Amino acid sequence: RLYSTDLRPGPLLIGSRQAQILAMAKGNIFINPFVEPGATNLDAVNRLVGRILDGGTVAKDLPLKLKLATSSHTRARTIQSAINSLFPREPKQSHNTARGENADSIEITVPPSFDGRTEEFIELVRHVPMDTSATEVTALAIRKALIANPGSATSAMWRFRALGKRALPVIQDLYTYSEEDPRMAALEAGAALDDALVALPLVEMAKSGAVVNRLRAITLLAKLGFNPDIDIGLRPLLDDADPDIRLVTYETLAKRSDRSIRIMDIDGKFDVALVPSRIPMIYVAQSGRPTIAVFGDSTAVSRPLTHAAWGNRLIVKADHNDDELQIFYRPLPESRAEIQLVDPQLSELLAFLGHQVTVEKPLPGIGLSYGETIGAVHSLWRAGYIKADFKAEQDRVLAAILRNHAEDEQVNRPDFEPEESATLSSGTGAPASRGSSDLAGVEPPAAVEVPRQGRDTVPR
Repeated sequence: RLYSTDLRPGPLLIGSRQAQILAMAKGNIFINPFVEPGATNLDAVNRLVGRILDGGTVAKDLPLKLKLATSSHTRARTIQSAINSLFPREPKQSHNTARGENADSIEITVPPSFDGRTEEFIELVRHVPMDTSATEVTALAIRKALIANPGSATSAMWRFRALGKRALPVIQDLYTYSEEDPRMAALEAGAALDDALVALPLVEMAKSGAVVNRLRAITLLAKLGFNPDIDIGLRPLLDDADPDIRLVTYETLAKRSDRSIRIMDIDGKFDVALVPSRIPMIYVAQSGRPTIAVFGDSTAVSRPLTHAAWGNRLIVKADHNDDELQIFYRPLPESRAEIQLVDPQLSELLAFLGHQVTVEKPLPGIGLSYGETIGAVHSLWRAGYIKADFKAEQDRVLAAILRNHAEDEQVNRPDFEPEESATLSSGTGAPASRGSSDLAGVEPPAAVEVPRQGRDTVPR
């Protein structure tokens, strides 16, 4: 366990030259859960390296500035005015959102409504239109460009979002557009702008289409308000053939507090999520809140079995007709073995492994840590006594990398040039030469603000 510790950027310095404190970290240290606990020097695992899941708290904000590629007082003032027009000063916000410092630098204050979403706010700022007085004309120009070149879907989505709710009438008819990328861009923008009309089209997107768009649609549904149609529409996806679809559906339903997902808190150390699914699977989180998700109500340890792990410190036995498992456990090699009985249902076994017996909570248990609990279950699974898929968070990361690599290999039409969007007529015969350019050409911000007092995962 790591006790409260200051976190500073950069290399460790001595004395008054130390860098400023940016965050505090504390909590149980999670190392490789698939190795034998205590077997120091008996394998190649480095037990001096680990991560603290959900164990960091940011303590200090960092400045955020937007730097212009070319110095210009006029352009800086225009950008400042455009940003402040779309992101006006909010209650408890100490300064205007944008404040010009000189001809090539604008200081940015992240509004309280974007607390914890700084990266999202930066993207919106980079896509703010220079002329905020022609929102509808700008939205029409973006829509025309998106239909002409679906490869610009990501940029179009951010530009729609930066325009705000006034862009909704222009994008709503794209919610059912035949081509998938323009439809996804419109749905993502509509969801961010709190348009209630996106719910059912997003559910339909979640059910069919490219995997990357299905995953994105399910994730977006987690952010929408109470709507029974969303929960009912998502539950069948817990039986989807793609494990990533099942996992993101479980996470979305859990965030929406859907009653189909039951959460068991194991002594405050970790959660066990019980997920109704016809496809048995075990999923272990390696960041954020420590969680073991069990897919399948009937997932249990097969019998008969005799399985020993950790140098015979943990032994699980049961005959074919036994209703319970016998657990032999020695906390230390030289200590006396405890012998207890536990239900073979995986959810009951996980609760038993993690629970520490106390006077207040006398239920049976052996008090393993999160990592040790994962290791014990993985050992049973690897020996073939748990008939289910076993997935760790690193498997999802690898799958996402492979998907992105496959997307990068696709040949898209050339990106739509910003200048072309200025040629769309407004419908009255007047050329829409203004209002369609944005800040995407401005250099990326030089620094990123750390979210205020937010919880974050501290890897090490």
